[in-house]
Amino acid sequence: MLRRALLENGYAEIAVTGVHASQVASLPQIHRAPFDRILIAQAAEEGATLLTVDRTIARYPGGIEYVG
Repeated sequence: MLRRALLENGYAEIAVTGVHASQVASLPQIHRAPFDRILIAQAAEEGATLLTVDRTIARYPGGIEYVG
């Protein structure tokens, strides 16, 4: 239901690509969780803002916004 509502309101899904995966290696070693790191790299590569309640993720440079 949430996904459908987001898509109906103009949000777009972004597939994870090889470019996103390769960008993970260039991230500082602040956070070790692989899925979180791919989201951080994906947001950076796409010029998107990643919203998070995780203070550790929020320490990354770039488009990360802490919303906790």
